Amino acid sequence: MGKKSLPLSPYTVLDLTIARAGPTAVRLLADWGATVIRIEAPVEGDIAGSRHGPDSQNLHRNKRSLCLNLKTEEGKAVFMDLVKKADVVMENFRVDVKHRLGLDYEAVKKVNPSIIYGSISGFGQEGPYAKRPAVDQVIQGMSGLMSITGEPERGPMRAGIAVSDTSAGMFLGQGILLALLHREQTGQGQWVHTSLLEAMLCKLDFQAARYTMSGEVAGQEGNNHPTLSPMGVFHTSDGLVNLAASTDKMWNAFCEVTNSEALANNENYKTVERRLNHREEVWQEVNKITLQLTTNELTQKMNSVGIPCGPINTIGEAFSDEQVSFLNMTKTAKHTELGDIELLRSPINMSNFEQGARFERPGPKLGQHSIEILRELNYSEEKIAELKAYGTIK
Repeated sequence: MGKKSLPLSPYTVLDLTIARAGPTAVRLLADWGATVIRIEAPVEGDIAGSRHGPDSQNLHRNKRSLCLNLKTEEGKAVFMDLVKKADVVMENFRVDVKHRLGLDYEAVKKVNPSIIYGSISGFGQEGPYAKRPAVDQVIQGMSGLMSITGEPERGPMRAGIAVSDTSAGMFLGQGILLALLHREQTGQGQWVHTSLLEAMLCKLDFQAARYTMSGEVAGQEGNNHPTLSPMGVFHTSDGLVNLAASTDKMWNAFCEVTNSEALANNENYKTVERRLNHREEVWQEVNKITLQLTTNELTQKMNSVGIPCGPINTIGEAFSDEQVSFLNMTKTAKHTELGDIELLRSPINMSNFEQGARFERPGPKLGQHSIEILRELNYSEEKIAELKAYGTIK
């Protein structure tokens, strides 16, 4: 299916984002058809290696690159010419940077009143920490996530992915879509913003709600579910599984399929509450049973009676799994130097739109499309040459 038929194909996005959170938001729009112009600062000796790496290619596929010096009046003028024809501007500068450059929402709105301006910051656009720098792990710690990750008495542990970065990006992407819907109804643009801290507090979900409603401060539970039992990691004869037999129905099914009459009749394990109160004992008893079966045998046996159970895979094993293979989670991008590369597709599936086998384009080289984009603005060849000579574009 061609790019023009995708749901966001009418929209143009100017991408000023760096690092991970902002590009995650822009990627959502790019994958679903938006025309994305990645505006990048000139750097000495563009490092091809990092641009050719998996991280850059996965974050910046389906974008074009305009290398533009926004610290100059000429560069800012080019940017504002782009703004006039754009629908969305996305940035994740430190809060004060966009104001210093004169590229903040109010400045952009003067040029295009219907613009939707998306921002991600570390801590929010205002407040005592607004000007602080932030990275994912700092936010994981400050939000409380690290305090509930890992095993009890072992100290805090970071999550294995950049969860606050990617969560903020996902929320901003959703916010931009909401703003586009609102503009369709009213013609009004607006500023949409979130932060890593807001996103991560939201992601705490029911642990956060336990605090806001009752003052309960959740702690580390390791691989056990904080409020349900048995639900966690168990040993098999050849590895480990995650198993969830926590409801009364699933617990009874577990006991029946494993011929565990003693467990079924134990009064301490009869209800969800009792099993939670005797969680350590329940884990020991269930683990004795799971140790008697291979991972595959246990997984098949549990799933056959409606009990969620699955192996703990490496990333390689995950991508080799038959269900992952069936879902076809990668698409090909054709790179002029790297050849065909496989990148992760959008996880969103829509019945009216096929995913397609290929991305429109790989992650771009620095300034790869600068002249092409300026020609689309109807800049003369003389003007383009002048901007290039002055170092405004590259």
